[in-house]
Amino acid sequence: MATSSRAELRPSRLARQRRAAREGRTAATPYLYIAPALVIYAAFLLFPLARAAQFSLFAWDTVSPAKFVGFGNYVKMFSDPDLLGSFGHSAILILFYAVLPIGLGLVVAAILNRAQVRGLGFFRTVIFLPQVIAMVVVAVAWTRLYSTDGSINALLRLVGLGDLARAWLGDYTFALPAVGLIGTWVETGLVTVLLLAGMGRVSRDLYEAARLDGAGPVAEFFAITLPAVRGEIVVAATLTVVAALKNFDIIYMTTRGGPGTSTAVPSYQVYNQAFGLGQVGMATTIGVTLALLIFGINLVLNRLGDKAAED
Repeated sequence: MATSSRAELRPSRLARQRRAAREGRTAATPYLYIAPALVIYAAFLLFPLARAAQFSLFAWDTVSPAKFVGFGNYVKMFSDPDLLGSFGHSAILILFYAVLPIGLGLVVAAILNRAQVRGLGFFRTVIFLPQVIAMVVVAVAWTRLYSTDGSINALLRLVGLGDLARAWLGDYTFALPAVGLIGTWVETGLVTVLLLAGMGRVSRDLYEAARLDGAGPVAEFFAITLPAVRGEIVVAATLTVVAALKNFDIIYMTTRGGPGTSTAVPSYQVYNQAFGLGQVGMATTIGVTLALLIFGINLVLNRLGDKAAED
């Protein structure tokens, strides 16, 4: 049986090859179509990345001649508590940029989807609004909210909790969580819209069948809604984790990495090392390490997404 099936497939393959030959196509034809895009991609992404990796092997301050140090910059980076701590700060920001928005987005999207709210498009627009506002504007607005005479402290004093009022962005303990909450506010809308799109594809018949079996809202969520949006959750996790790791504009506009280095993240350290301290070699070392970290996390999340799609 297997031999006959192979015999049936062989003529069709030969026919395709002959047709391709008549049309002037070869095995290299598909690559010729994508060659222009690959050239542009290589010129504007792969080449600069390779040059950055090259610079990371040198000690260079843009004034003195570059000195080859091999992997010395990497050893120095991993032995410097401030530089290594910046990666720890990004790990904390992942909690605020990814974990909390996904949790809140699931709840908000499930409520809006189940309640069949009128004017759902309006709510989607309002929830998504932080994504279309420039991050500089967001940072300036939240800096005002967090200031000593800002709305947050005024609200605390109004409800009798004035002892908790403080300069939030100038506090060593609360500065990083305060910046993280800005990320939570920004990313929750994106996650909610993604999850609403996924939930909108679930057949209402499944919910009706579950209710006939006596399932409540919580049981419906875990049995029907959550499995149906696994792909959207993976996409949301990818976008929000990358946003947490490459965060620069909010940090720069709110704290400049302070107080001290309590809110410094790798992206800000790249800027500070290159333009503040003039250490281009160390700046590219941090940048290359961050790029590899983002690539690794993206690879893992994409594999999880492919697995979810197969299931």
